[in-house]
Amino acid sequence: MSLRMAVFGTGYLGATHAACMAELGHEVLGVDVDASKVAKLSSGEVPFYEPGLEELLQRNISSGRLRFTSSYAEAAEFADVHFLGVGTPQKKGEFAADLTYVDSVVAELAPLLTKPAVIFGKSTVPVGTAARLGAMARELSPAGDDVEVAWNPEFLREGYAVQDTLRPDRLVLGVDETYSRRAREVAEEVYADLLEVGIPFLVTDLATAELVKVSANAFLATKISFINAIAEVCEAAGADVSVLADAIGHDERIGRKFLNAGIGFGGGCLPKDIRAFMARAGELGADQALTFLREVDAINMRRRTSMVELTKDTCGGSLLGRRIAVLGAAFKPNSDDVRDSPALNIAGQIQLQGAAVNVYDPKAMENSRRLFPTLGYATSVRDACEGADVVMVLTEWKEFRDLAPDDIATIVREKHIIDGRNCMDSRVWRSAGWTYQGVGRK
Repeated sequence: MSLRMAVFGTGYLGATHAACMAELGHEVLGVDVDASKVAKLSSGEVPFYEPGLEELLQRNISSGRLRFTSSYAEAAEFADVHFLGVGTPQKKGEFAADLTYVDSVVAELAPLLTKPAVIFGKSTVPVGTAARLGAMARELSPAGDDVEVAWNPEFLREGYAVQDTLRPDRLVLGVDETYSRRAREVAEEVYADLLEVGIPFLVTDLATAELVKVSANAFLATKISFINAIAEVCEAAGADVSVLADAIGHDERIGRKFLNAGIGFGGGCLPKDIRAFMARAGELGADQALTFLREVDAINMRRRTSMVELTKDTCGGSLLGRRIAVLGAAFKPNSDDVRDSPALNIAGQIQLQGAAVNVYDPKAMENSRRLFPTLGYATSVRDACEGADVVMVLTEWKEFRDLAPDDIATIVREKHIIDGRNCMDSRVWRSAGWTYQGVGRK
């Protein structure tokens, strides 16, 4: 059954969700206060890089199932189902999440809702937010108790967002057990195609649904920092963390995914989400429950400093006057997202210590220049590596993983390679006469 729905916020989450809902056959209106973003999306252009999304967007705009507007009044009149997909960044100077954008959507939309409607939250929010927004919506809307707020958290991986929306590993829906009338029924209509193929559908209370997302991110962050802590021990003991990870990863209770030692996690989700989780636990009086996340965060940030020190040691104790090639700027491959990117953070620290740094990334160059305008930027791998004393691989793009020693051997000044993602074949590089250094590897 086709539904009419509005998706508020057309950033990474909102634009992806809007296009995918149209792909499932619904009539979708994307809403954003940024007129330039609305114009760009309306013309079929995605303002960020996500594999497969632009084709999906253009197909559904052409079919008439997807369009964009900046008018809340149009959205309220058009749709009975509303999705909140706006950002919840970290507050300046605090660990807590900034809920300004989520609050403003409900404050502006609710007074325009004159008929029964369901608002599904997709944004990652501190536990308790959904109940508060539900009370706000009922108070502000002429429809009163006929407006429901439910929470339907997203679990998107950048680089796989379309796949994760159209074929998720689970769907979670939190409903207000006091006021809920139609939320579950509407969600089942929204996701009918997914439920037909057996996607697990978990219905919970609001608080549990909110906690599912931040708990998942906290676990993934912990797993990454765990293996990076073990990498530090391996470096001290002369062991190999990659072989160790393979060995413990065979235990089905542990698993091999997210056990790749390196320069740590970044992006717009994991860092700010675990910090907001700690802040909210403190507000609830459960701060001791999540104190371990402080060490998770500390280990993660320490990897960046360690990589800078490793580079300095490789250059004989000083970076002054050295040329460093940095391959990778996005926080992960298949993305142009440079928010809290370990690669760019490391590049910036190295430059501050007197090195000339040349950065190359297949997709994130424009975003990198905006964030770190003083770094040098190259047009290709070879351009970045020209005259380099050290080549650093800091994002595991396939282009870099496939790089052969002979591709750049004649253009570098010194044959030193630092593999910050443990994604290169150390034996190949060493046998070609290079000094290879990974993370926690012999």
